[in-house]
Amino acid sequence: MNYRHGYHAGNFADVVKHIALVAIIQHLKKKDTPFAVIDTHAGRGFYDLSGEHAGKTGEAQNGIARLQCLAGAMPDALSAYLDLAKGNSYPGSPLIAARLLRPQDRLTAVEKHPQEFAVLKDTLDLYREATAENLDGYARLPKLLPPAARRGVVVIDPPFEATDEFETLARTVTAAIRKFATGIYLVWYPIKSQPAADAFTSEVLAGGARKALTIDVKIAVLDGKLGHAGLLVLNPPHGFDAAMAAAAAVIAPPMDAAITIRWLAGE
Repeated sequence: MNYRHGYHAGNFADVVKHIALVAIIQHLKKKDTPFAVIDTHAGRGFYDLSGEHAGKTGEAQNGIARLQCLAGAMPDALSAYLDLAKGNSYPGSPLIAARLLRPQDRLTAVEKHPQEFAVLKDTLDLYREATAENLDGYARLPKLLPPAARRGVVVIDPPFEATDEFETLARTVTAAIRKFATGIYLVWYPIKSQPAADAFTSEVLAGGARKALTIDVKIAVLDGKLGHAGLLVLNPPHGFDAAMAAAAAVIAPPMDAAITIRWLAGE
């Protein structure tokens, strides 16, 4: 599959991934000490949901578009996410992070694709705490760890263009944990084969992850589109599972989604 961000911006998987990122950053901000956000496959930073790419797939219609009418009291992470995701200009992970950072925090957003990087750089130039790099995220990540702040979150959201992507992803995450064992890791993956997804998470656990949960999200789709995805969260912060469960209870009905949070280790 080719999971170029623009075609899938704001879909069901993006919604859950980005709420999770907001929840993690909110937790990190509870302390005054600085933290780092590292995004290895950053994309362009924002996406026009009325544009050609998003319009071609229409996937946002089963994701963020179904949440625009939510109102009233709601969980903090969900409320903050919806404030960031108003209108047709949908923020990707690096822009969400950049908008939430404090002056003492830092974002490094890595994007390999030249055209995507050009837009990303222009977008992040507005934020003094953010740096964009035109490099291979898999190769760059080990050199960024551990961050100077010694606390933070690593977002890994690969395009899954290669047939051995799960193997590369598992090796990368395992190597990262060895260098930054206390970091929080938010790892996205498609689920086209449950055994393949389970083998990936098992390999990461075998590689040394001590505290891990998954967030599984599934919707009904037609025409062979992706309708099932997962997030592997390593070292989830205290209360993260409850925060995500609260958000899931609100967003699952309008998205007609099944969202399951499951601890794999260290509950």
